[in-house]
Amino acid sequence: MSLTDLVIHNASSVITCAQSAPKRGVEMQRLGDIENGAVAIHEGVIVDVGSSDELKPKYDAQQTIDANGKAVCPGFVDPHTHAVYGGDRAHEFELRIQSATYMEIMAAGGGILSTMKHTREASVESLLESATQRLDQMLSLGTTTVEIKTGYGLDVDSELKMLQVIEQLSKTHPCDIVPTFLGAHTVPPEFQGNAEAYTQYVIEEMLPEVVGWYQGSQFSHQKTPLFIDVFCEDHAFSLDQSRQILQSGIDFGLHAKIHVDQFNSFAATTMAVDLNAISADHLDVTGASEIKYLAQSNTIAVSLPAVNFNLGLEKYANAREMVDAGAAVALATDLNPGSAPCLSMPLVMAIACRYQKLTPAETLNASTLNSAHAIGLGEQVGSIEVGKKADLLILKEKDYRHLAYTLGGNPVETVIKNGVVL
Repeated sequence: MSLTDLVIHNASSVITCAQSAPKRGVEMQRLGDIENGAVAIHEGVIVDVGSSDELKPKYDAQQTIDANGKAVCPGFVDPHTHAVYGGDRAHEFELRIQSATYMEIMAAGGGILSTMKHTREASVESLLESATQRLDQMLSLGTTTVEIKTGYGLDVDSELKMLQVIEQLSKTHPCDIVPTFLGAHTVPPEFQGNAEAYTQYVIEEMLPEVVGWYQGSQFSHQKTPLFIDVFCEDHAFSLDQSRQILQSGIDFGLHAKIHVDQFNSFAATTMAVDLNAISADHLDVTGASEIKYLAQSNTIAVSLPAVNFNLGLEKYANAREMVDAGAAVALATDLNPGSAPCLSMPLVMAIACRYQKLTPAETLNASTLNSAHAIGLGEQVGSIEVGKKADLLILKEKDYRHLAYTLGGNPVETVIKNGVVL
């Protein structure tokens, strides 16, 4: 018998979501489930996966967990969040109920600019405390890896402050964290009416400082990628400005992401593909021709249905068409204080099933393996495979479909992160 740290056995099924590349088309329906499954873990890494009858006799484990006939699946990967911010925007929630639109609130100085003000005023300690509380809740709901963006500072010092908080979170919180620089989230008041000047400020002033910070950070030492993102939209950045910003980041060695086609289509999805962006996020108004172009690329299509749900919109990204076209589709919460105060990947999965007509299997693959690839970690997390980090969930039910079937509760019984039972 081999010595190992932990064996989980007697699962109704171990849902592996295993595949060497992002899943597309009919692959999104395949979960790689193993009946009466078991997983062996040593030093935080998965060392074996198979049936309980096969694995139990093979290993002398320091700890065993009887899953009691419940399903086991990978920890969720949330590839698009704004989890670090100051203040809240509860008052805007009430304004939207009274028919104010997201863009109207933003144009009047609310929205992102409101959060910018609170974030600039907040200390590192207060931002760290509030973000830790959010990550704690996300972890309890099964999210074990999180991307976190800047973008509520919008000047050099405040953006670097956000990055400092993100790095500190990565040192102190169980979740794995991936940073994204979103200096081009919107145009701050000091550049009001001059988006082009702010674009050049992001490129010439912010980017060199951010890259310098990254090179000295633990993310660089651990080879965790840093992404650059931009909000290509009315009242934010034009197609040309977005291209300039992303290309400048690429020239510095960063990987590109983009907020695209949330309210208006500027052919930015095509631009994202042409720049070999790792993901294009939102895609609510992306047309059929660009969906086809996206499906033929390596760019992951990240859908954020909690935004549409929270804003009370009738239109959602056409994720069904994207999957059928062969795009690699992922899901994310877009956690932020305005358009998506959502901490729960299971809720996102539930919305995607009901309003985007994805199946439970498709939403699970989109929330694990594909979302891991959307932040460059597809070789490390997102599936239950030998050699990957031991990030697993024991669910409360034997049927994984309860992840999306159940509304409003927590379908996760036990979270295991890096082989540690939390």
